[in-house]
Amino acid sequence: MSRQVFLYDPPERFVAGTVGLPGRRTFFLQASAAGRLTSVALEKTQVAALAERIDELLDEVVRRTGGNAPVPAVAPADVADTAPLDNPVEEEFRVGTMALAWDGEEQRMIVEAQALVELDADSEEDLAEAEERLLQDEENGPPMLRVRLTGAQARAFAKRALDVVNAGRPPCPLCSLPLDPEGHVCPRQNGYRRGA
Repeated sequence: MSRQVFLYDPPERFVAGTVGLPGRRTFFLQASAAGRLTSVALEKTQVAALAERIDELLDEVVRRTGGNAPVPAVAPADVADTAPLDNPVEEEFRVGTMALAWDGEEQRMIVEAQALVELDADSEEDLAEAEERLLQDEENGPPMLRVRLTGAQARAFAKRALDVVNAGRPPCPLCSLPLDPEGHVCPRQNGYRRGA
């Protein structure tokens, strides 16, 4: 079976968002254009890492080009997207591997999210070999979402993604574990219940 690539070049919209209540949220990347809609699920930590790496890569592009690249220093207000995810939110796949690149000729950020794949191997060497074959298999690899963004779109995506990650449950000031509305058992308080 050939690889399914969900390509958005350019997307009308590319955002990170959630479904569910804090503490039980499912995180998604969602791209849309020309009546197509693709939603892929991922972990909160993956969303945070993606947003941070996008900002770092854009900062590096600005540094290397001496400020000549069409990349704003901060997310422009006119491209900010605070709307909820578009419906229906139907998971195409769960993200395993993500990649970022900057296309210097087109002046575009390329974001790739590849489906999680479980590999069967008898040894560490077999596992490494299987992973390498999988990554190099353009024709028969796992499904992938590929999005090409302008510098402004990428900055706006990163800002929103970090805002979504930080909109969850507040951390306990003592142990940094998330506080539920009914409180939590704080290990730094020797198990005493701490209110929200």
